[in-house]
Amino acid sequence: MKFHLTAAISVLAMSMAAPASAQTEIQWWHAMTGANNDVVNKLAADFNASQKEYKVVATYKGSYPDALNAGIAAFRAGNAPHILQVFEVGTATMMAAKGAIKPVQEMMKEAGENFDPKSYLPAITGYYSTAKGDMLSFPFNSSSMVMWVNRDALKKANIAEIPKTWPEVFEAGKKLKAAGWDKCGFTAAWSPWALVEQFSAWHNVPMGTKANGLDGFDTEMKFNSPLHVKLLTDLVNLQKDKTYDYSGRGNENEGRFTSGECPIMLTSSGFYGNVKANAKFDFAAAPMPYYPDAPGAPQNSIIGGASLWVMGGKSAAEYKGVAKFFTFLSDTDRQAKLHIESGYLPITKAAYDKVKASGFYKDFPDRETPIKELTNKEPTENSRGLRFGNMVQIRDMISEELENALAGKKSPQQALDDAVSRSNATLRQFERTAGR
Repeated sequence: MKFHLTAAISVLAMSMAAPASAQTEIQWWHAMTGANNDVVNKLAADFNASQKEYKVVATYKGSYPDALNAGIAAFRAGNAPHILQVFEVGTATMMAAKGAIKPVQEMMKEAGENFDPKSYLPAITGYYSTAKGDMLSFPFNSSSMVMWVNRDALKKANIAEIPKTWPEVFEAGKKLKAAGWDKCGFTAAWSPWALVEQFSAWHNVPMGTKANGLDGFDTEMKFNSPLHVKLLTDLVNLQKDKTYDYSGRGNENEGRFTSGECPIMLTSSGFYGNVKANAKFDFAAAPMPYYPDAPGAPQNSIIGGASLWVMGGKSAAEYKGVAKFFTFLSDTDRQAKLHIESGYLPITKAAYDKVKASGFYKDFPDRETPIKELTNKEPTENSRGLRFGNMVQIRDMISEELENALAGKKSPQQALDDAVSRSNATLRQFERTAGR
């Protein structure tokens, strides 16, 4: 008995002398829902299982705008997360938040982790880099806009081919409505992104000056051009009998596609996980439509989705953990798997090459659609991307004016003129606040 007591005391003394080292916790706030939320949780769990020094805690913080606002508020209160997922149009806001961020390229270098901006797809690198080429945030769930199509519905409406142009989409919408889809022939989620931002880039017309803000915050909006007015006029006319039916400002009504209510929907390629899980019909992701008489169309699409921003004010040990997590996320095999499972783009060239070499796109050609759109042509000043300040508020203004036109309260020209003038006032306010 005495022997066992002595042994127990010895073990206790050893455990007190050499306590187990506590894990460094890394807080990751995100805006992923549904199938993509599962992907985020699994990535965190897999990283945590791969080593014992750090623990990533993934927390859902609401929609993209909600997560952005929560992160900025937390920084001001002194309790920001280590990693904040911010959608692409929040880039200018994050850049202007002095002291709030730790540039990812700088952090990776200080932590001794390999990080080469040139390893990412060029369209992605450019969006999240300074004019000097320094990457500010870590690309995570990059996507682009595609046209989701219910093949079974098209077949029932005797539509032989997936429409390629806007006039063909309008015609298909009328045929689908006549074939029983009386609530919605076609629609769009993320309306400002689909009908203004991506529409502009795809048709090589400016949304704003200064390369859509990439060349300076002293930019002015220009999305009230004749081509923009033409699209809105067509949609207003088709809204009257539900050939086109408005589906809101965000992606809250994406279920209209998966339920079968709307057989054609413009939305993110990142919608794939939810379509695969919920659609009970044959579906495809086709390129965005274009007006065939628009010079140079189609041009190239711009990225959507989000990147991971590292928040300022953390310790070197914490940044080392974040850097190791980003290295973990960058693994070629993991990126390839993430692309195949989620519908988001393979963010690195190596991951894209690996998926392509596997023959995956031969079996699932529409999964390459967003990548082909992004690389359709060499980007121009109108199609490199966007970097407008206060873009969350501007998107709401655009949505309000689109809604005014669709409800018959304003003409399409007046609605877009008003959206432009309101947006420009907001840009000037941002410019003053950012001290530029």
